[in-house]
Amino acid sequence: MTCKSKSPELAAPTLANAHPAGVNIASAAHLEVAIAPYPGMDPGDLIELFWDNCYVGSHVLSQKDVPDPVTMRVPESFIVNGTSRIHYRVMQVGRGPALSAKQPVRVKLDCPGGQPSALSGDENQGLAPVRIPVTIRRQGVNPNQIKRGVPLTIEPYLNMAAGDAVTLRWGDVRMDLPALTASEVGQPINIWVPPQIILEAGEDLRLEVTYCILDRVGNNSLWAPPRTLRIGSANPYLKNLSTESLMAAEPSRRK
Repeated sequence: MTCKSKSPELAAPTLANAHPAGVNIASAAHLEVAIAPYPGMDPGDLIELFWDNCYVGSHVLSQKDVPDPVTMRVPESFIVNGTSRIHYRVMQVGRGPALSAKQPVRVKLDCPGGQPSALSGDENQGLAPVRIPVTIRRQGVNPNQIKRGVPLTIEPYLNMAAGDAVTLRWGDVRMDLPALTASEVGQPINIWVPPQIILEAGEDLRLEVTYCILDRVGNNSLWAPPRTLRIGSANPYLKNLSTESLMAAEPSRRK
């Protein structure tokens, strides 16, 4: 069913329970549209909701609905990747139909590293573990590596996109990386873990290193399978070096 209007008279609808940047896979399962009170709102009015000009559903106003905002559910079957537009029509006794302005809605249902339905537990097996130089993996982190930091690489992953924000977890310490740019999509992410992070996490014979991704609309990848590293008790440098001595060290960066 298609509605046309030369001059929309009513305010555009809004999404009641979505991420500010758009609809993600979690909100798509229970998406609601909010319709603000409009002039002449009365019990008995019929509100019809449209998604990309397709009829979604209707609601007849009762006395308790007036003059509050009205929310209407959008079935998940309507929601697909891309940009859609929503609007509504109000039918009133003795008046012609009134149409709202259209509201664009961005939808992104592709999660970083794969869809949650394919995942189990707290790990995303669709993400590769971080790549660590072979010598460091075998021998652990030595004093010289602490001084300059430890290089890591995150391999390109399924549904990688501009705006993705990666969080690295080094033991119990987290490090947030800048959001990906368009030119970085499809490329390995090279990271330096700075001395401050290594010292804050401290010694550990089996320190876990992993990461997760949050995309621009709030889809979360879960954690990648961890790598383990020895940050050894045999290394007195960890015990004697103070954080203050590293204040002049170069901050974390992505090569």
